[in-house]
Amino acid sequence: METLTHNNTQNRTASASGNWWIWFCRLAVGLLFIFSGLIKANDPLGFSYKLEEYFEVFHVTFLNDLALSMSVILCALEMILGFALIIGIRINSVTWGLLLLIIFFGFLTFYSAFFKVVQTCGCFGDAIPLTPWQSFGKDMVLLALVLVLFFNRNRMLPLVSPVAEMRWLVAAVVIALGIGLYTYNFLPVIDFLPYKIGANIPDEMKTPPGATPDEYELTYQLKNKANGQTKSMSDKEYLKTGIWKDANWVIQGDPERRLVKKGFEPKIRDLGIQDGQGNDYTQELLGNPFYNLMVVAYDLKHTNEAALNRLNALAINLTQNYNMRTVMLTSASPADAAAFSKAHHLAFEIYHADGVPLKTMVRANPGVLLLKNGTVINKWHYHTMPDYDALVKKYLQKP
Repeated sequence: METLTHNNTQNRTASASGNWWIWFCRLAVGLLFIFSGLIKANDPLGFSYKLEEYFEVFHVTFLNDLALSMSVILCALEMILGFALIIGIRINSVTWGLLLLIIFFGFLTFYSAFFKVVQTCGCFGDAIPLTPWQSFGKDMVLLALVLVLFFNRNRMLPLVSPVAEMRWLVAAVVIALGIGLYTYNFLPVIDFLPYKIGANIPDEMKTPPGATPDEYELTYQLKNKANGQTKSMSDKEYLKTGIWKDANWVIQGDPERRLVKKGFEPKIRDLGIQDGQGNDYTQELLGNPFYNLMVVAYDLKHTNEAALNRLNALAINLTQNYNMRTVMLTSASPADAAAFSKAHHLAFEIYHADGVPLKTMVRANPGVLLLKNGTVINKWHYHTMPDYDALVKKYLQKP
């Protein structure tokens, strides 16, 4: 009897020591998928813009209208699979899902890196920007961990009873989808964008004195006029070898310019605001020392017109009673913006900017920024914009 008990203890110990690395992979993969899905679900609209970039690369732009729905679902799927893996729900299906998902992500990141098409994959949203090669490396490590789990899926035991599995799964689905839907309708819970509350936009556009510039390398294509020999040589080699002194060697065509080391880059580098005639108003609008309201409707064809009408009424009251300057920024053409403004009797001053920075300013169409001296005092989704009385009481009435 004592021998049997001793043997059972040895078997359990051996099993536990043999499974620790499976548990390590299980926790690492599960937590990373939850984190990745949660970070992207914090900004599903931003992730949908990244999906649209991939759709353009693969010439499937007809999927653009589905980008937002796919964004919310993909973010939720990552969180659900990660959670299900850790607590052991439907292990066989979950490991298959993780394997297919990481192979798909690995293909996308490799394609982006090798062909230099999408320069940031969006794996961790704007919170942790990764280069395509960094993303691909991360996916290969994950693939190795997932393969360990896949080939040992029969050795992983659930942490909950079969009766409770469905309740846990339903709860995970509701929470995961709910996070994405909430942040889409009420802005990200944590704003990782350069136009976040408290940021001074002009400062974020500046390059400080002494900042390290980008470092480039030039490659020359050389040909010897005497014997027809050709060679490639970097600009440093060209000077070091003194080949430039030999009149027989001549440079063919334009040199190839390659980025060797990235220098300082301001957080905001692509914002330019113009009126309908193309006059630049960037500094004037961002240098306003008083409170001013900036309504961002980057796409007038798909903006929420009811919300824009409410904001227009708010702007009229603010202008009349407090002389507050209210402007609308859009990427629409001057002709389209003027026609839209006339049709909706808009009181805003209309200005134009590229759609990319406008999408980054606020994840809503329309969205609203309250500025003073170029600093973002507050920002709102059109669902959460305060009414006239609340705005005046908080910001415009003297205490």
